[in-house]
Amino acid sequence: MTADISNEPELIDITSADGYRVAASLFNTKTQPLGHLIVAGATGVPQRFYYSFARYASSHGYTTLTLDYRGIGRSRPSTLVGFQASFIDWADDLAAAVEYMASDEVPLFMVGHSFGGHAFGLLPNHQRISGFYVFAIGAGWHGWMPTLESLKVRFIWNIVLPTLAIRGYAPMSLLGIGEDLPFGVYQQWRHWCSFPHYFFDDPEATEIAEKFAQVTAPIVAANALDDNWALPRSRNAFIKAYKNSQITCVDLVPDQHRHGCIGHMGYFRPQAQPLWEDVLNWFKIIQ
Repeated sequence: MTADISNEPELIDITSADGYRVAASLFNTKTQPLGHLIVAGATGVPQRFYYSFARYASSHGYTTLTLDYRGIGRSRPSTLVGFQASFIDWADDLAAAVEYMASDEVPLFMVGHSFGGHAFGLLPNHQRISGFYVFAIGAGWHGWMPTLESLKVRFIWNIVLPTLAIRGYAPMSLLGIGEDLPFGVYQQWRHWCSFPHYFFDDPEATEIAEKFAQVTAPIVAANALDDNWALPRSRNAFIKAYKNSQITCVDLVPDQHRHGCIGHMGYFRPQAQPLWEDVLNWFKIIQ
């Protein structure tokens, strides 16, 4: 069964803990739901990118919610100049989505992409998630990347973005790598990517490791061998912080999934449907 492309989402707002209203989209099922599902997106990637997957999941029995973290997509203010936001705020936005979707009647699952894998360990209500399937999680450090990609990333971090960000936000759209970012998010991202184990190596963020150690939900972490930003070695450097979860690591060989290259973004493009089948099959096993 393929996704029902006629399934238009219900556009809603979710209120975060500090009162910020976050734009979300709810894809309802046409039958009794097997479960509820939240898509935790990547840094600077608007929720519309995940609509194909959300339609697929809802057509297979999972009421699915996507969201734009504050500062991007439909949650972006009229200007990012002076707009205050951090990755911690984004995790709070995701926590609000968990509260909205949690139910005593069916299990709640989460699918993450890149930053979504970081945010899961920051959630104060992670215990409400029955299972977490994440694509492209990694530590973000240039040393885990192939040489040419590492050189390019360091040039962007150290030369290009510091110059462009003087306007008060990070204009990522000019570089073709996602939406523009609030300055606080950009600062944290750049800082934590300078460490081999991301924020776990930051002496000013020691409490984060303690939060991750409290997570007990089972996790599948799937990374493509052609994802230069999040190769399996980068995943392994980060994922071990979920030390009290049952973790299954999957290395994806693109040709094995019949959709050519995957890279860092291909996990959620329409040709990646075989990967989506794996996700929903795993949910059925653990629920």
